[in-house]
Amino acid sequence: MKGRRIGVLMGGLSAEREVSLNSGTAVHRALLAQGYDAVAIDVGRDLAAVLEREEVRAAFIALHGRYGEDGCIQGLLELMQIPYTGSGVLASALAMHKLFSKQTFTASGILTAPFRHFRRGETVRLAELPFGLPLVVKPVQEGSSVGISIVKEEQQLVPALELAFRHDNEILVEQYIKGQEVQVGILEDRPVGAIEIVPKGEFYDYEAKYTDGMAEHIFPARLAPALYEKALQTGLAAHRSLGCSGYSRVDLLVTAQEECYVLEVNTLPGMTALSLLPEIAAKGAGLSFEALVARIIDSATLSIKAD
Repeated sequence: MKGRRIGVLMGGLSAEREVSLNSGTAVHRALLAQGYDAVAIDVGRDLAAVLEREEVRAAFIALHGRYGEDGCIQGLLELMQIPYTGSGVLASALAMHKLFSKQTFTASGILTAPFRHFRRGETVRLAELPFGLPLVVKPVQEGSSVGISIVKEEQQLVPALELAFRHDNEILVEQYIKGQEVQVGILEDRPVGAIEIVPKGEFYDYEAKYTDGMAEHIFPARLAPALYEKALQTGLAAHRSLGCSGYSRVDLLVTAQEECYVLEVNTLPGMTALSLLPEIAAKGAGLSFEALVARIIDSATLSIKAD
């Protein structure tokens, strides 16, 4: 890819814009430091025109959330025949949509928390759920724990629903699973390690993810060898079940009963100083941040063959 002009796509239009700007800036610097011809592009609705004006011939997608991680940008790049990093259109869309990804996990025999799906205007009644408190309420299509609440008491349900519906027209209400928060890094279709997250707060929320000191990272995750391997293989199975490619980070909950529940697959995981995939790659595969960025951009491709 060193012979091509690379556009680092960052910022964008989602609730995760600021995180994306941090990821994109770090990636852009790493590419320049290694001699790549790279330009930083703050993504707006005029992206196609910008890509043509900048004569971009490959794209490193450092976007997070809607319009970047959900297949939209991938579809545009496919139409423009610009190779890009990460998963293709369908895998990106499936992974971003928590309902469809959970249905795919279930069909593939991958353990995920029991849930119910609701659309705006539908009534959520605790007595009609197949599980009781505590439970988790989350928007169907948001990342970085945006709009997520843990409901422990009945009076917390309505505020949790209102918060989730502020971010989406569809939500999931899930059974709360108590377990270790473990993240599996996937690179080039193989697991490179699993890290354990111990948040200072109730769970690994937006603040814990992007504020230094708000969560402890333990690598390797504190799991017995057989369970550690099970977590790695569960992460890989989830990645493959959605048809992901390139790289991803799979979020798991590992219970005391040695069950590995998949929360979600992040097809464009963060690339900031506090991000988990770079840490996993460094400690699990000996890859520096710059080396990881080079491996990712050199795997840029198109998922749809041109006529």
